[in-house]
Amino acid sequence: MQTLWMGVRPGPDVTRLLVQDGPIPVLKARLPDAPQHPRALETLAEGVALWYGRPLYAALGVAAVDALCVTPRWHATVDGLTRTPLVAIDLVVGRPRPPNIAAGLSGLGDFADVRQLRLWEPRA
Repeated sequence: MQTLWMGVRPGPDVTRLLVQDGPIPVLKARLPDAPQHPRALETLAEGVALWYGRPLYAALGVAAVDALCVTPRWHATVDGLTRTPLVAIDLVVGRPRPPNIAAGLSGLGDFADVRQLRLWEPRA
C-alpha cells in the first residue's frame, strides 16, 4: 500500500498545500495564512488519508526553526502534532527554492517549492 504524501508551505498571506499519490498531484490548495484551530492541519491530513483509505505522510516546511513561533496559531498547531496510525506530520526546516511561475494550474502556481519537501523521508 503506497503512502500518500502532503507538503504544506506556510507563507505570510497564504498557506499552500499539495497532496500527491506517488508522482501524481491529487490536491492543490491555497488556504488562509494560518489555521484557526490547532488540530486543523492534522484533521485535514487525516481526512485525505481516510478518503483514500491509506496512510499519509506530511511535511510542514518552514524557512527557519523559529519561523512558526511568530504566529500563535501555527505555534499551537506544531505543539499539538501527534502521530496516528494514518497520519505522520514532520516539521521540515529549509529555505524553499523560488517557484516556477510559468507552470501550473491557473492562479495556483506550480508548487515546486512545496513539492521539494518530498525530498524528506518519513521517520520510521
